[in-house]
Amino acid sequence: MSRQDDTTWETSSSWYDKIVGTQGHYYHQQVILPRVLHLLEKEKRPHVHLLDLACGQGILSRRLPKGMKYLGIDGSASLIRSAKKYDPKSPHQFAVHDLSHPLDLPFKEFSHATCILAVQNIADPSALFHTAFAHLKLGSPFIIVLNHPAFRIPRQSSWGIDESKKLQYRRVDRYMTELKIPIQTQPSRQEASEQTWSFHHPISYFSAELKKAGFVIDEIEEWCSDKKSIGKTAAMENRSRQEFPLFLTIIAKKN
Repeated sequence: MSRQDDTTWETSSSWYDKIVGTQGHYYHQQVILPRVLHLLEKEKRPHVHLLDLACGQGILSRRLPKGMKYLGIDGSASLIRSAKKYDPKSPHQFAVHDLSHPLDLPFKEFSHATCILAVQNIADPSALFHTAFAHLKLGSPFIIVLNHPAFRIPRQSSWGIDESKKLQYRRVDRYMTELKIPIQTQPSRQEASEQTWSFHHPISYFSAELKKAGFVIDEIEEWCSDKKSIGKTAAMENRSRQEFPLFLTIIAKKN
């Protein structure tokens, strides 16, 4: 598979494993995982069995309540090996599969499904949505967390400061156009850096593709950074963090 075609993160697995570690990066710990756990509790069902699609090295699995049944699937064999290494005594299960293709599992009645910070790195999210639908029980939730597609578009969004208004603003250069954007994981290495891909779609794309897969969107949440600045620009920076969310979370139901 060429560098242009590889979207599994296998070539960047060691870099990703290092920045996430056993506990997750800052936003995993402070924003994403606590809120995903809250949503799982809110959508509590008897005999919980979670399907975690594009699970990486299993960061969510290590924060789940004891006894929760779990299957994590990812396209990177190296990340799945790390997931098993970090969770050696747990009953959790992990498997390798390229989620741009259909998944055939003998068990098709999971109570919940998740996809955490991975949809934007998958060339064809519609295949993943169909996989989630095929393996969930009727009425079950599918929780998708992604970098906010309206405000966090690699190379097409940035911060600016309006000195006359004392405001920090968000500039967005493109939004409706679907984009495939190369990301260097270690920019200081330039051409020697490993490369991943970010696939941008407008929010309407996710609504349409989830509907095609059979889902109904039950709720949408937008999660902001909880960081606080200090210094002379703190007021404008803190205000802008609360105006422009980092993450979009879609809770879809199989109906």
